[in-house]
Amino acid sequence: MNRRPISVIAIACLYIVAGAAGVIYHFHDFNPRHPLESEVILALLVRLAAIVCGVYLLRGSNWARWLAIVWIAYHVVLSGFHSWFELAIHSLLCIVIAYVLFRPAANAYFHAARRAG
Repeated sequence: MNRRPISVIAIACLYIVAGAAGVIYHFHDFNPRHPLESEVILALLVRLAAIVCGVYLLRGSNWARWLAIVWIAYHVVLSGFHSWFELAIHSLLCIVIAYVLFRPAANAYFHAARRAG
């Protein structure tokens, strides 16, 4: 299998760290007395998706790079309801992540992992 590109490692680690930090941040907001009434569950699921995405990016799963794009695009949409600065940062991150995950080196890595699996 091709070597894992450093850029993919960096993006995967970014997702794992962002997801873990989000889980820790939102975990104290969870109310076990009313678990189904809390929007914290959605926030926790989104953060867990980031962790799963990062782990499977490291494993070379092609679907994980698509999940990575969907995850950051979701944040771009959410940012549209907040400040322009937040929207700009998330948009920039989306462009950079898409570029990194679909460069020729990353394509070769993900396609080689698919053939090996």
